[in-house]
Amino acid sequence: MNVTIDKNSGYCFGVEFAIQMAEDEMETCDELYCLGDIVHNSMEVQRLYEKGLRIIDRDQLKELRDCKVLIRAHGEPPETYQIALENNIELIDASCPVVLKLQNRVKHAFDSGRPSEAQVVIYGQVGHAEVIGLAGQTRDEAIIVTTEEDLEKIDFSRPVTLFSQTTKSTKGFYHIKALIEERLQQASQDSKAAPKLDANDSICRQVSNREPQLARFSTEHDVIVFVSGKKSSNGKALYSVCKQHNPNSYFVENEKELQREWFEGAGSVGICGATSTPMWLMEQVSTSISAFETEQV
Repeated sequence: MNVTIDKNSGYCFGVEFAIQMAEDEMETCDELYCLGDIVHNSMEVQRLYEKGLRIIDRDQLKELRDCKVLIRAHGEPPETYQIALENNIELIDASCPVVLKLQNRVKHAFDSGRPSEAQVVIYGQVGHAEVIGLAGQTRDEAIIVTTEEDLEKIDFSRPVTLFSQTTKSTKGFYHIKALIEERLQQASQDSKAAPKLDANDSICRQVSNREPQLARFSTEHDVIVFVSGKKSSNGKALYSVCKQHNPNSYFVENEKELQREWFEGAGSVGICGATSTPMWLMEQVSTSISAFETEQV
């Protein structure tokens, strides 16, 4: 049985940058706080915990004084920076450059759209760290949509400026875009007078480019094992691509979740993962799968 790890899987630039910053900082200090999980992968969070990285939430941040706190790749709303200033907290800002650029675009759209009563709509997951940071640029007035039912939150008599969480599905974004266009037209008797939709495909290309790559990879193997943390929005989106192109695709968080019967009769197994999946974890999964064959022999 041939076991292959997808060379395009694993950390994106933003996550790799944040983890490197954390590790570099911990070389000079005994303990470093991180606002939320540095990456949506419990195995990696545990590895960094053992090095001194302590995860805190926003309520705990308000109680801290005179310390260092890492801002992860997802970015943060303006409120976080204000708290740090008031509490003499040194921020180690590892916000992904792609996310920071999007935050600026969302803020500009919100500020410039107020005279025309344009609504900022974000296609993303409610409560997701990146979405919290994006909504913060609009004083939390942005409308967050995840499903078709969420479109009921939008006033279709007013203009809409649409953005996407950077790790969402490209297909999902364009589906939501089409539905909004349709509803804007329906809300107006005269199609020429329909409120304007300004749609911005703000999905990270490191994420969107992986979808066609994974589609090809999934068809090249008898069985696909997708490795990702269960909290990862990106992981869920990319796994669905694998499952669509290869029904024999399985989602695991680590090698302990593997089941021997998945590989019976398989000639090749492909291992892939999310932008938050470390390479060392995919390698552990690969070793465990290869061990199944050794045990049978």
